[in-house]
Amino acid sequence: MNIFRTKDVSLRQTEMHRHLKLWDLILLGIGAMVGTGIFTITGTAAATLAGPSLVISIVISALCVSLSALFFAEFASRVPATGGAYSYLYAILGELPAWIAGWLTIMEFMTAVSGVASGWAAYFKGLLSNYGISMPQALNATFNPEQGTYIDLLPILVLTLVTGLVLLNSKAALRFNSLLVILKFSALALFILVGIWYIKPENWSNFAPFGFGQFYGGSTGIMAGASLMFFGFLGFESISMAVDEIQSPQKNIPRGIVLSLTIVTILYALVTIVLTGIVHYSKLNVDDAVAFSLRSIGIGWAANYVSLVAILTLITVCISMTYALSRMIYSLARDGLLPQSFKQLSKTSRVPKNATILTGVASAIAAGVFPLASIAAFLNICTLAYLILLAYGIIKLRKDKGMPKEGEFKTPLVPLLPIISILICVSFMLQYTKETWIAFGLALVVGLVIYFTYGFRHSTLAEEE
Repeated sequence: MNIFRTKDVSLRQTEMHRHLKLWDLILLGIGAMVGTGIFTITGTAAATLAGPSLVISIVISALCVSLSALFFAEFASRVPATGGAYSYLYAILGELPAWIAGWLTIMEFMTAVSGVASGWAAYFKGLLSNYGISMPQALNATFNPEQGTYIDLLPILVLTLVTGLVLLNSKAALRFNSLLVILKFSALALFILVGIWYIKPENWSNFAPFGFGQFYGGSTGIMAGASLMFFGFLGFESISMAVDEIQSPQKNIPRGIVLSLTIVTILYALVTIVLTGIVHYSKLNVDDAVAFSLRSIGIGWAANYVSLVAILTLITVCISMTYALSRMIYSLARDGLLPQSFKQLSKTSRVPKNATILTGVASAIAAGVFPLASIAAFLNICTLAYLILLAYGIIKLRKDKGMPKEGEFKTPLVPLLPIISILICVSFMLQYTKETWIAFGLALVVGLVIYFTYGFRHSTLAEEE
């Protein structure tokens, strides 16, 4: 019983259209990353975990993500294959580690889509409340019978729309995504350019009210803020999921990852500096932090514009994540680890139809039932776990296949940087509560049961053997 059998997944023949260019990838990455993290989580993290020093938390998170991005870039250059970390590890570590990475990626993207849909609903409800409009109580929040709420209907409706868009064809969906990303940038640029004139330096006087925190097991402070803000950078790996539809993937995937991540880090830092400068951090524990801060200084028109844009453009994250998740499920099905029906492509647009529908249905259920705070923590811990596998994978890649060839991306300082990445990821994971760890453990057990009862026997490698 060989659960560590490896598979050569490099540049396999694809049935999809190769039409995505570098610019499409950068906008895909930015569209996936810039969303709930910047519009909502920045305020919560500043108010409850780090204060104005959240900007340092963002830099630490960016460092962790950047290390993983380097590993993704080298893998994408040397082992270009659909499925991201899953396919990379299939070629290097073997089937079971690859399945674990694939399953955790599914958990990450499904909960990410759900979390963003919940954030979108919060902004939309806030805008409706300004006009005295509200949803029926039973349909207005996640499951809590004591408060008379059973399901949050708005996230389900928006995910139905997103699923329909992604089913059309990837070029049309990503073109719509690109337009919304540009609109999103206009709102954040407006916030920075207007807000910078209202900064009060005294709001930064107690720069780190919760201290630095602890590397392991902390609950507040800069490190705890970094572990939560990690949520804001998730999605950069969605670029590597699109390898079957990218022109010159070995060159464009590394470039797309590095450029989109750099842009987002600068944007997050600027927004956080302005946000904590115009409003005292203790007042920022709200769902619509960016719009709230503008209203607090009397600039209602800008706040309304930001709210409207957030409502429209948080959809971009749902599009990017739904797109990436459906490709992940397609890759697993193509390798026999999930039922073959999920690798079926639509006849005209060549989109993985059933995988996309499954993505939409599962994400909608999670968004309608589970609260945003629970979603964010679970999403982070799943992602950190498979990034640890990826860091180890880059060490094994160098050991088995040597240094990158000319023209391939090269991660510097291997094995030092992968070891640092593993230590940072473990530190972030240990910031989470016992409940989050229990949910993570249960998800892992479910994934292993699926593999040993279905995937191991139906794997294409098993058929070859």
